[in-house]
Amino acid sequence: MASELDMPGPVCLIENTEGQLVANKEALQILSGITQPVVVVAIVGFYRTGKSYLMNKLAGKQKGFSLGYTVQSHTKGIWMWCVPHPQKPDHTLVLLDTEGLQDIEKGDNQNDAWIFALAILLSSTFIYNSMGTINQQAMDQLHYVTELTHRIRAKSSAGNSGVDDSADFVSFFPNFVWTLRDFSLQLEVDGKPVSADEYLEHALKLKKDTDKKGKNFNEPRLCIRQFFPKRKCFIFDRPAQRKYLIQLEQLEEKDLNPEFVEQALEFYSYIISDSSAKTLPGGITVNGPRLESLVLTYVNAISSGDLLCLENAVMALAQIENSIAVQKALVHYVQKMEQKVQLPTETLQELLDLHRDCESEPIQVFMKNSFKDVDQKFQKELGAQLEAKREDFCKRNREASSDCCSTLLQDIFGPLEEEVKQGTFSKPGGYHLFIKKEKELKKKYYQAPGKGIQAEEMLQKYLDSKEDVADALLQTDQSLTEKEKEVEDQMMLFGKISQQLCGLKKLPWSCDSRYFWGWLNAVFNKVDYERIRDVGPDRAASEWLLRCGATLRYHGQERWQKDYNNLPTGPLHKYKIQAIDATDSCIMSIGFDYMEGLEHVEKITLCKCHYIEDDCLQRLSQLEKLQKSLLEMEIISCGNITDKGIIALCHLRNLRYLFLSDLPGVKEKENLVQVFKTALPSLELKLHLK
Repeated sequence: MASELDMPGPVCLIENTEGQLVANKEALQILSGITQPVVVVAIVGFYRTGKSYLMNKLAGKQKGFSLGYTVQSHTKGIWMWCVPHPQKPDHTLVLLDTEGLQDIEKGDNQNDAWIFALAILLSSTFIYNSMGTINQQAMDQLHYVTELTHRIRAKSSAGNSGVDDSADFVSFFPNFVWTLRDFSLQLEVDGKPVSADEYLEHALKLKKDTDKKGKNFNEPRLCIRQFFPKRKCFIFDRPAQRKYLIQLEQLEEKDLNPEFVEQALEFYSYIISDSSAKTLPGGITVNGPRLESLVLTYVNAISSGDLLCLENAVMALAQIENSIAVQKALVHYVQKMEQKVQLPTETLQELLDLHRDCESEPIQVFMKNSFKDVDQKFQKELGAQLEAKREDFCKRNREASSDCCSTLLQDIFGPLEEEVKQGTFSKPGGYHLFIKKEKELKKKYYQAPGKGIQAEEMLQKYLDSKEDVADALLQTDQSLTEKEKEVEDQMMLFGKISQQLCGLKKLPWSCDSRYFWGWLNAVFNKVDYERIRDVGPDRAASEWLLRCGATLRYHGQERWQKDYNNLPTGPLHKYKIQAIDATDSCIMSIGFDYMEGLEHVEKITLCKCHYIEDDCLQRLSQLEKLQKSLLEMEIISCGNITDKGIIALCHLRNLRYLFLSDLPGVKEKENLVQVFKTALPSLELKLHLK
């Protein structure tokens, strides 16, 4: 810090010009650069009493504060000298020398009381310097102490100020040191030798008289006793013969009065070792910027003609410091996030987890740099701004993901677009070839790392933008390949047969026919994995469900699909199954592989499904995509279902509604209710069971 305090001499801190007190910008700039705690020692006294000489000694310099050798006052306003503290390396010593009180040349001494008050409020040790002994005249000259209550208010709330408010003042006021210059008497009280401190305490004794004279006698003494509970007194002999006083700055120590040298050394040792850092109520340690804020607050209040409100000064300082603390915390948060976050993140949760990890340290930074945050106003502001910063990172994350995906899509699908332009797919079978190639490229896109949270949305936007291309290829592809025609013909025939057989199944069964129907239904449920790869899971599942006599509804449509031959054509990725009604159908467990790729199914109804058994429900509840999407389920009159199969549905973690009716195999109704209440507390469970 010593390098920051390159002050060869004092500068004026508060100017007294034409009766106006003004803070000096140069001095304030110096204070703003002192980050260490400050020990502030101020001296006040009548002009030409040697104040500046004592302050130079405290600075460890022969020269510095201007010394006057005539009857004229040399120091005007309040001057400041910041030096490294000689005993506390982590502190700065701030010395304040004030202009002499009651200077006859000023004519108007209205600012004397303000300078006296400022010296008290800004310092941690306050020195009152006077000549001779402590007598009634000396006390009368200390009328500035009694005027403090007329110029200073402890609290911002309205109330009577006075000596009774001393408890509030003491928390702001410094230690009091009275220096008696050219003291020539013996230190005795009632004929007994006393110390300088005892001499001071004797001089501050109160009279028991209650008349006006007694009140005038007691008032300054009472103020000193109550405002300054910690007091100290030093006496000084004349430093040298009168004829040498005009050369005091040039005199060496050997040329000074030895008793004065010893007294000055004792004074220096006490002030340097006993003066503590300036503090505010609540144990708030004052550094350079805080002292700067106090100077401005007090001087501005004086200029506006207001009383100096100590509480308001602290709150004004708190406003400044807490605002700075919020900004420091935000800077720390952004730095931490920039270090840890690599945009785009794969998931939003990853970013939110990093936000939570980085959020605690900024709050600690704020708590360390803030004080008197009434009602946690600034901490709440920090919370709001941290949320805003988080949203900004989320926005940047989305933008980074979108940019990354756009580049990746162009790299992956660019060659396919070029093939379309060259007419590669403008031939019979070209549409299916295009769809196949597109699926391969989609798989490649999904496998590419580092896409971020916009991966699915950006892919869908891209595919939607190319939908016209797919439609044009479909129109161009007027005829399918022979193999495709054969497959389609077989499927259409299968659809017609299945419709006819479904009607026959409603006739009474015989024991001899069960084997035939079981075999035929197994054929209907056989999974064609190649078909799933070619047309996608939703289209393949649609064909399976309709073959088996079930119906389905696509996402965004109201019409139920009931006829295999009327399934929609065009881009197949557009049609996503949202609801399945398997009433009177022959779906069985071997066909459930068709449901593995379905991502949008929200409701399934199983009614009179003779081939649905417990293993079907277990298989269904293990499908990861259905665990996420399925919201409603109805199971009615399925005689092969038992408690075991129903309990397996607990794995459908997003299930909100379950209706069970006419299930003779379900025996433990109360147990089912308890199991679902525990596993799916938000589930609406309706039971029509015997």
